[in-house]
Amino acid sequence: MSRASSSLVPLYLQIADSLRDRIARGVWRQGEIIPTLEQIADEFGVARVTARQAVQLLMSEGALAPQRGRGTFVSATAPTLKPVQVVSTLTALVEMYRATTQQLRTIEENRRRPPIAPADGGLAEHYVHMKRVHASDGLPYCVISLYLEEQIFSMAPDRFREELVIPTLVELAPASIAKAKQTLTIGSADAETARLLRIPADSPVARVQRVFSNSDNVVIYYADVIYRGDAVKVEMDLGSLPVRR
Repeated sequence: MSRASSSLVPLYLQIADSLRDRIARGVWRQGEIIPTLEQIADEFGVARVTARQAVQLLMSEGALAPQRGRGTFVSATAPTLKPVQVVSTLTALVEMYRATTQQLRTIEENRRRPPIAPADGGLAEHYVHMKRVHASDGLPYCVISLYLEEQIFSMAPDRFREELVIPTLVELAPASIAKAKQTLTIGSADAETARLLRIPADSPVARVQRVFSNSDNVVIYYADVIYRGDAVKVEMDLGSLPVRR
C-alpha cells in the first residue's frame, strides 16, 4: 500500500492531491463511489480524521459529493489548472494577464528592498513588498514575491493591492519601464512553497524572475514567481526548414 510522503505539507493536503489526481486521470470516474474513509485512511497509513479532511477538501472543490446512506461519489471531474503560457515579450505578458481570471491572496506586505544582483540595475530608495498566492478556480498555481518602487505604488495603492500588478503598472506608468527581462529556471518546492501550492515538498516547480527598470537603470519592479510544475506551458515557434530546390 502507498503511504503519504514525509514532508512538512499537511498530510490531508498530500492525500487530497493524490485523490484529485485519480479523478483527473479517470481512475475514479464521475458517478462512481469512492472508498470509505476507513479504506482511505488504511491505504495512506493515517488517522480517519485526516482522511476525512482530504475528502472534505475535494467536496468543497465540487469534485466529490456525499449521498446519505450510500457513501461519497465523484460528482465532477476534479478541477485542473489551465497551463500558464510562458511568453517572451512584455506586451504578450500583459495580454496574458488581462485575459485570465485569477484570485489573489496577499499573505505578506511590508517595506523591503528586492534581492537583486548588481547586473539587474540600481536600487530605488524604497519599495513595497507583497507576497501573494495566485489561484485559478480555487486552485493555487503560483506564489509570487514582488517589489514595487514606492512612488509608483503610491499612485494607486488600492489597485496594486487588489489587482494584478503588471497590467496596472503598464496602464499607470508605462513610461517608467525602459527595460524588462525575465529568467526561467526549473527547481523543486521548499516546504513553505509546497504548503501554499498544496503540493508535496520537493515537487518540480518553475521559477520566473522578472526585472523592470527605468531609463536610469533603476529597478522599479522585481518579482520572484514560483509556479507549480503542472501549471506551466512553454511553447515556442521554431519556424520551418528552408525549402531546398
